[in-house]
Amino acid sequence: MVDVREAITRAHHEEWARVVASVTRRFGDLDLAEEAAAEAFATAVQRWPADSVPPNPGAWLTTTANRKAIDRIRRENKRDAKHREAQTLWDDPAASSVPLGAIDDDRLRLIFTCCHPALAMETRVALTLRMVAGLAVPEIARAFLVQEATMGRRITRAKAKIKAARIPYRVPSAEDLPGRVSGVLAVLYLVFNEGYLATGPGTDPVRHDLTAEAIRLTRLVRALMPQDGEVTGLLALMLLTEARRTARVSASGELVTLAEQDRGAWDAVLVAEGHRLVRERLAAGAAPGRYQVLAAINAVHTSAHDVRDTDWSQILALYDQLVRLDPSPIVALNRAVAVAELDGPEVALAAVDQLEERLAGYHAFHATRADLLRRLGRGAESRAAYGRAIELAGNTAETAYLTRRRNQLG
Repeated sequence: MVDVREAITRAHHEEWARVVASVTRRFGDLDLAEEAAAEAFATAVQRWPADSVPPNPGAWLTTTANRKAIDRIRRENKRDAKHREAQTLWDDPAASSVPLGAIDDDRLRLIFTCCHPALAMETRVALTLRMVAGLAVPEIARAFLVQEATMGRRITRAKAKIKAARIPYRVPSAEDLPGRVSGVLAVLYLVFNEGYLATGPGTDPVRHDLTAEAIRLTRLVRALMPQDGEVTGLLALMLLTEARRTARVSASGELVTLAEQDRGAWDAVLVAEGHRLVRERLAAGAAPGRYQVLAAINAVHTSAHDVRDTDWSQILALYDQLVRLDPSPIVALNRAVAVAELDGPEVALAAVDQLEERLAGYHAFHATRADLLRRLGRGAESRAAYGRAIELAGNTAETAYLTRRRNQLG
């Protein structure tokens, strides 16, 4: 029974997007696709323990979901209208063609549909996290710091708008791609980050299924747009971050910071590919965007064989460049970490404290303050800051790490 439950969980992680995309392509209705996929997984929970796990779980789930969709259409007595709509809107050659001989992937079609500019940016991200990544509404609500009911309504409205506006299910044309890709990259980056530091109780602290899916889809976007620097930059950033995955959580389930990680455990193949992509963009001579600068920062970190060899002056220079591109308080917070290494914790703390009003609800702000206060010998203040960071952190491994650091203060 345990093996069957694990198989269903694994199938949900690996096959959810395929099932939703397949049903969407056939029937042209995101609501129907999501409901049919959910019913297919519910059927698997009932039948697989008795019938055993099928040899191809993805094919079984897709077939079952399609049958569930047809049953639902029949029950609603709208089969003919649904079929006409699917035929005219979703299955015509123009709507289903992929430009320039690009990779034909239903999940890529689905993500461009969910990221359509007719939707607000935060709605695009939320919808994609639900429809493509398969995150539950509570998980997405936590990522946006909103109520679960609010997020549920937002996703429902987004699906209704796609249907009402007859937004096509396809990869955009070559002329439309440059204008559309930034929203897609924002979605993919958030999906990756949800896997990199998963939120919510009961989830693994690192969800490789999400990071792997984000990397896979980013590779597909890069195949469509090989000359786009930000696509390449995001892929490099993901690879250099993913390379450290196995070293990021200890055997006891605690976060291991970059400074404390066993660098010999990093994935050398991913590091090499990430570095190659960063060099490729540098050689292009074009002004870098946000993802390219973030990738370059990670390239500096992963170039050091020992944390003591880290070129903090180069990292700070890159953060200065990033601040001009993205003057957000989170970038300023990360820049302060580099400042601490070069100018000391007191200078860095002064910079961090200026961000309190904007980052009071962000756990990393309090964790950074706690560390700087600890380094300055201000134990009571550090302990309080660690406590606030623990209250706000949603990742189990991070909470364990912060708790240990607080307890070390006595």
